[in-house]
Amino acid sequence: MKRRRSNTDVAAARPGTWVTRARFVVFGFACALGCVTGAIAQSVALSGVMGERALLVIGDAAPEILAPGQTRQGVTLISVGDQSAVIEIQGQRQTLRVGENPVSVGAKNTGATGSRVVLSAGSSGHFFGVARINGISVPFVVDTGASNVVMGAAQAEHMGIDYRAGQPITVSTANGTTIGYQVALDSVRVGDVEVFHVNATIVPATIPIVLLGNSFLGRFQLKQENDLLVLEKRY
Repeated sequence: MKRRRSNTDVAAARPGTWVTRARFVVFGFACALGCVTGAIAQSVALSGVMGERALLVIGDAAPEILAPGQTRQGVTLISVGDQSAVIEIQGQRQTLRVGENPVSVGAKNTGATGSRVVLSAGSSGHFFGVARINGISVPFVVDTGASNVVMGAAQAEHMGIDYRAGQPITVSTANGTTIGYQVALDSVRVGDVEVFHVNATIVPATIPIVLLGNSFLGRFQLKQENDLLVLEKRY
């Protein structure tokens, strides 16, 4: 979903295939991404490795690419390995691995009691952030053209989702149609707001980021104010 300049309620974008949406996500990773207000407990997760650089998710901030020696929010990247990275927090070093649960940085996790989320647009014009899906931190991009939350099979497996037990559905790909699965996520939390029993579509491909679709967004009133997207919980 791209930003608009006028203050207006956000209308759903024209639906497209998840393959098309995944392409712009790769570009979004290389940009200065947006952030989420309404913080939860600070944590650090390794979302991906790009050569000698690491894609880190720190707290509720959007994914950020760091090179060894760089520091963000008190987290210093020491080194990058094969699907792993060593970070230093408050003088202590820890090893992160792609797909593993985030490590704790400071405060303990608190219950989600809020009703409002504010997302900031990245330089690409899309709204990125970090969600906790079934308790696992994952980066996302807002996609009003997606009926459900959409993720790849590998992401679902990392979250412990038995997606093959879900409902088989037909999904479109660049090479035609294939079989995906519809499942119900226990919970999706963004910032200090959490909703439960959210439908998701699992696709048999690698998608670098979760598409936050209307099965989640439909629980909110969406309003865009320049470069900010405000989500007010309806139920």
